[in-house]
Amino acid sequence: MDRELVDYHYAVFQGEERIRWYDPQPHPELPELACTFPHHRSGFSQPEGSGEYFYGRSAATGASRSFACPLRLAATSQSKVAFDAPKGAHSMKAVRLVEIGRPLAMQEIPVPAVGARDVLVRIRAAGICHSDVHYRAGASSTGPLPQTLGHEIAGVVEAVGEGVTRFQPGDRVCLHYLVTCGQCHYCSRGNEQFCVQGQMLGKDRDGGYAEYIAAPERGVIPLPAEIPFEHGAIMMCSSATSFHALRKTRLQPGETVAVFGAGGLGMSAIQLAKGMGALDVFAVDINPAKLELAERYGAIPVNAAAGDPVAEIKRLTGGKGVDVALELIGLPVTMRQAVLALGVMGRAGLAGITTRPFEVYSYRELLGKEAEIIGCSDHLMQELPLLIEFARRGILDLSHVVTRTVPLAADPINAVMDALEQFGGDVRAVIVP
Repeated sequence: MDRELVDYHYAVFQGEERIRWYDPQPHPELPELACTFPHHRSGFSQPEGSGEYFYGRSAATGASRSFACPLRLAATSQSKVAFDAPKGAHSMKAVRLVEIGRPLAMQEIPVPAVGARDVLVRIRAAGICHSDVHYRAGASSTGPLPQTLGHEIAGVVEAVGEGVTRFQPGDRVCLHYLVTCGQCHYCSRGNEQFCVQGQMLGKDRDGGYAEYIAAPERGVIPLPAEIPFEHGAIMMCSSATSFHALRKTRLQPGETVAVFGAGGLGMSAIQLAKGMGALDVFAVDINPAKLELAERYGAIPVNAAAGDPVAEIKRLTGGKGVDVALELIGLPVTMRQAVLALGVMGRAGLAGITTRPFEVYSYRELLGKEAEIIGCSDHLMQELPLLIEFARRGILDLSHVVTRTVPLAADPINAVMDALEQFGGDVRAVIVP
């Protein structure tokens, strides 16, 4: 097939100058067709191998000739300009949700194409979140299957699109897991988690249980060298969600906090609450090992397996209750306990996910003391730079939170998710491809 293509674009890809184009007349089978080939200053080199032939004309110089398009073609709905795969890597491994209610499975899939304003990241760490367990079980919906899970992602920039200005290959980065339009009513107000076109990595589009991922530049955050990739990954959800919940509940210096759930979110919440000036932080859990770690981070442990945690919090606060309670587990019983633990003018932030309701006696538990229940959904891009700075300065220490790493393989990932499904297992496990 011969096709006239215009507007050559030069870029550096994998350390090599390359030229790329877009097709102004969409191919009937590939709506957005693009390919790249090596460019040399003395002229164009025809790539080896068979492929479709195109007649090209440079918009800049007027030069024209026929080119053989490499076998690696890239179709993308996000941009008319796309890179081919990294050298020697036309496909990649990914652990994917293939069927709801079934274990994840390893698959070979194409390396993602990179649009003009996208960044291709070689994944160095991907956290396994309790939300992923909900997706596997069907408690929360996902995009079309099969789907690559994983929304806690950190890695190294492998390639960038021609419109990218803030990053270059080799940069250490982590990814905001929300891909948003930046223009709708919610995005314009700084509440991009409600973007009308928003997609979540690892839920609505392929995520981090893979070797590579492509993401828009606007959602890429520099990761300082002082922060390990494993820490950068889990900060993008567990730490960020906890930070957002503390901000939503308007924690003030000198107030008291109860954290229900001393897992990955809870350990971040404890440290961030202390860093934001909380006078006392109570960690509520049934796991003695997690309570011991929480105490090392400065929390007052409350073992819910040994008795009523609400009564114990009331005793420890002289009957007043706490100013802020965070529920980070997703159980009706702990959501109710978070509300009951509040004092006058207290605020309960609910971030745990559940499909079941819980009871609240409106007058006695809310109206009578002007308490509040606040839903805490996701987090905001604008919160991430300060969160990362907390980690860089050691205010947020995740060295004891990442308690296990597993390879990019289906069996160990499923084993971690099985343990999380029973509310057990490690504080935080991270995939290291």
